[in-house]
Amino acid sequence: MTINGTVNKTFIMLALLMGGAFSAWSMYNNGQNVVPYAIGGAILGFILALIISFVPKVSPYLVPVYAICEGLFLGALSANYESLYEGITLQAALITIGVFIALLLAYKTRLIRATENFKLGVFAATGGVALVYLLSFVLRMFGVQVPFLHDNSLIGIGISIVIIIIAALNLVLDFDFIETGAQQGAPKYMEWYGAFGLMVTLVWLYIEILRLLSKLRSRN
Repeated sequence: MTINGTVNKTFIMLALLMGGAFSAWSMYNNGQNVVPYAIGGAILGFILALIISFVPKVSPYLVPVYAICEGLFLGALSANYESLYEGITLQAALITIGVFIALLLAYKTRLIRATENFKLGVFAATGGVALVYLLSFVLRMFGVQVPFLHDNSLIGIGISIVIIIIAALNLVLDFDFIETGAQQGAPKYMEWYGAFGLMVTLVWLYIEILRLLSKLRSRN
């Protein structure tokens, strides 16, 4: 495993994701029903993510498929948000890129260090967010809304900002994982696994930024 190899795999994943996203976006703009693609991409992507997480050796074969599935989901989701708030997807993408570059520079210059306490804190916060989203999903099936999580109130906006910060800090863990794996001579397939982890975080960060921008736009 090398850092350059992981970077190359990440670019391949981004290209596949963008291809899937533009396909879904084009279908949406042509009036086609993209809901099946969005749902199918999300479900299949989730299943693949679980398999990849528990069996890293399959990463070279499943990670590219995962990227395409996520692309279909993100393309449909982004097109829907764009139809509601013009220009919002470009803003979300640029902010995501900006956050990525800022944290990469902070990590490379050691302004942020992935200490054990830092990792523990980010893991705990990420787990907390996952549990809240899971609870929200279950409750919505019964017609119950978790207060403030999805609304555009000041508290709701504050919650989105906190979640974005947690998502962004996960990038530091991804950088550390890739760097440590390269230093310790991890197997070559771990380049795909490292790129996969980075992609998962970037997708999550983009979606959260998109949600925050939509909340801010809806207050106007």
